[in-house]
Amino acid sequence: MNRLGRKDEETLIEMAQATDGEEVNGPLFENISNTDSEHPGNSEIDKRHQSKDSIFFRDGVRQIDFVLSYVDDPNKEGEKKVDRRREFENNLEKAGLELETEDKKESENGKTYFVKIHAPWEVLTTYAEVLNIKVPIKENDIPSTVENPLDFITQPFRLPENVMQPEPDYFTAPFSKERQELYLIHDEQTFFSPSVRNRIVYYILSRCPYGTEEGKKKFGIKRLLSNGTYSAAYPLHDCQYWKKASDPKCDNERYTLYKEWARFARFFKEQPLDLIRKYYGERIGIYFAWLGFYTEMLFFAAVVGFICFLYGAFTMNENMSSKEICDSEIGGDIIMCPLCDRKCDYWRLNSTCESSQYSHLFDNVATLFFAIFMGIWVTLFLEFWKRRQARLEYEWDLVDFEEEQQQLQLRPEYEAKCTQKRKNPVTQELEMCKRKTVNDYGKLSLLYFGILFWISLIIASMIAVIVYRLAVYAAFASLMENTQTPTPISRLLTPQLATSVTASCLNFVIIMILNFLYERIAIWITDMEIPRTHLEYENRLTMKMFLFQFVNYYSSCFYVAFFKGKFAGYPGSYTYMFDSWRNEECDPAGCLIELTTQLTIIMAGKQIWGNIQEAFVPWIWNWWGRRRARSSPENLYSRWEQDHDLQTFGALGLFYEYLEMVIQFGFITLFVASFPLAPLLALMNNILEIRVDSWKLTTQFRRPVAAKAHSIGIWQEILNGMAILSVVTNAFIVAFTSDMIPRLVYYYAYFTDLNSPMSGYINSSLSVFQTSDFSDANKPEHSTEDFETCRYRDYRYPPDHEKKYTHTMQFWHILAAKMAFIIIMEHIVFIVKFFIAWMIPDVPSEVKAKIKREKYLTQKILHEYELNKLRQKLCEGRTYANMEKEVIASEGRVELAEVM
Repeated sequence: MNRLGRKDEETLIEMAQATDGEEVNGPLFENISNTDSEHPGNSEIDKRHQSKDSIFFRDGVRQIDFVLSYVDDPNKEGEKKVDRRREFENNLEKAGLELETEDKKESENGKTYFVKIHAPWEVLTTYAEVLNIKVPIKENDIPSTVENPLDFITQPFRLPENVMQPEPDYFTAPFSKERQELYLIHDEQTFFSPSVRNRIVYYILSRCPYGTEEGKKKFGIKRLLSNGTYSAAYPLHDCQYWKKASDPKCDNERYTLYKEWARFARFFKEQPLDLIRKYYGERIGIYFAWLGFYTEMLFFAAVVGFICFLYGAFTMNENMSSKEICDSEIGGDIIMCPLCDRKCDYWRLNSTCESSQYSHLFDNVATLFFAIFMGIWVTLFLEFWKRRQARLEYEWDLVDFEEEQQQLQLRPEYEAKCTQKRKNPVTQELEMCKRKTVNDYGKLSLLYFGILFWISLIIASMIAVIVYRLAVYAAFASLMENTQTPTPISRLLTPQLATSVTASCLNFVIIMILNFLYERIAIWITDMEIPRTHLEYENRLTMKMFLFQFVNYYSSCFYVAFFKGKFAGYPGSYTYMFDSWRNEECDPAGCLIELTTQLTIIMAGKQIWGNIQEAFVPWIWNWWGRRRARSSPENLYSRWEQDHDLQTFGALGLFYEYLEMVIQFGFITLFVASFPLAPLLALMNNILEIRVDSWKLTTQFRRPVAAKAHSIGIWQEILNGMAILSVVTNAFIVAFTSDMIPRLVYYYAYFTDLNSPMSGYINSSLSVFQTSDFSDANKPEHSTEDFETCRYRDYRYPPDHEKKYTHTMQFWHILAAKMAFIIIMEHIVFIVKFFIAWMIPDVPSEVKAKIKREKYLTQKILHEYELNKLRQKLCEGRTYANMEKEVIASEGRVELAEVM
């Protein structure tokens, strides 16, 4: 019985039907007493202090499924908030929920009221049917797969069986109040798990009305939180994470998760996915399943990438290009043209000796192999994840979930805007809808123009960084000393590398600032669109945020990879940006080392900053909030107060986790040809990421509201798109950013020494310019020596040729080889990718068989149940002829199910 003594069967859905077309605060609610709804604890406060671990009402029987908190507001808005709370709590009780309020005098700070909510059996069964929640009907009798005889190898990485399998496996069916005796209901208090209970309560809270303001119906806990009526709304953790609860009725799942999963000492152990799913819900469970699988697959990419790196390190001394650059008689005698106008002097090629040697670490034959390998790896990762996901869908009863989510999970914000009804083409039932007007289309147009504007701002910031690179590049180049023996710092840090390092750091700072801004802009734009379902809302927000982040993070890498040094011109005819800054040139050893530097700084910086934010920020906030509570006795600092002092995970908490990993996925796939160690960095980060995410979720955040999800959603499509794009970008990096193709063309077509085909390559790749052809704007102001000619990186005819300074035939041969390489590599990788995708089925055959077997057995059980019901009715004296027809029809359905 609830406190108002209303019928248990009355639900929020029936209230909505009864008040359709009427104001929520109309006559239906006039006779309800509100004397105790605001501060019921004032009249009767239980002085028996509860244990710190208590998750029950004062009677010790009814479980707390949700908690609302608020403080008194002395401002003018305070009375309005009191009325909202009174109306809201009254309507919650009409929906069948039971409330118990803790007075502020009982709270640790003496200011906060806590409203504890309990969902009785009738409410749970009603909404379990509404939400189509699947519950056990029979223990699974399908034999498990045959054990692998090599399982002993993975034994050190396994967790105890009771942690990995916290409950038996059952055949399940959607709950129906009329068939309660069909389900395995041993105890009504524990039949629905806490995660299911808080999901049901939140569904009611998000749709419960609290009045009419400004002629509009107002409802939902989200609005009450945003306008300050309530300060927090959250389900409770079942115990403290560092020790078990003293109450034997508590499950202590949080303690188990912390002990077996959320500690870094367990980094080598598998994740207890079933327990995560049971405690936090399927949506969080599927994220950690994906993150764990992604990390496992990264191990293979990291091993191959590290081997490719070792190959570059072992063959560094055999690189003929570096030898010639470092040779004092070859590189020391080659005078290079000034790197900037007026301020820069001529310089000797051997000053870039160190950078050319380090460039070989990443620019070698193994680079090509690794680019092709990663194109195949990403396909295997995505295809094997689909199979893993299919297994989870079956094991977690999510096979038929998509239709449920599309139909049932309407956003309260959308429902509030619904003014008309339309017939659903599938169900042929009337449903509320929002018809778009001319103003709505005009607003959407402005929003999309806004998106273009903010993307343009990102591009403008990238151009600003390029201008910085050009200006600083000239400054660094002018600092180079014209000596036969360069100083160690200029040997290690060339002007190109110095510019790249400082510009990368500046770009990283700008990226972080813009991210902070764009998160709020994307959320605001998506809220203005008023999507219909939660799934649609997340998909729209995901696309906007990913678009912003893609341009923000990758624009500088695209510039270095595909634009830098490609449009620099040549001495006497340089190209300029804004007629002021001369475009950058690549290092004589190539631009690949600069792309590697850019990628390393942004990727490593993002991962370090992300882990600091995720681990230390919530810990510091919680430490600050608990300073005074440490001196409170255990019996005063209650379970709901402990959780109230934790951080809020939020509806978008998981969204940011996915976004972080997908951006990382882009770094290790789009530009991996320039940095084979990128998968290794990602692997080390992800090992830490799993434990940081689990630690903060278990110890630093309130328990999130459980939600269902059958897949990673639109992130799957984004990953597929990036996988295809990565093949193109890596092919272009190998062809245009790396020096591999020019070296191969020289090796096979332009070599001059049979015994050493690569000797002379550096001289062949540098063109000659006559210094007398310099204009006054390009000529060095204070040159210590006068040279007749200087060299520059290009393939052009010398000044004494009839085609002076035009491209040589070798240039066109190299260009043709680059284009041919791109076409061949892309076709080979794409053919292999599509063949692998075709060869590997998305759903394993044994999972398909289990799904069919379970559907067959479930249908058989349900039909047998219906058949028994009909026979019972027959025994009660119903008309024999009619009953016989019904029995025959039911038997026919059973036979049809067996055939199917």
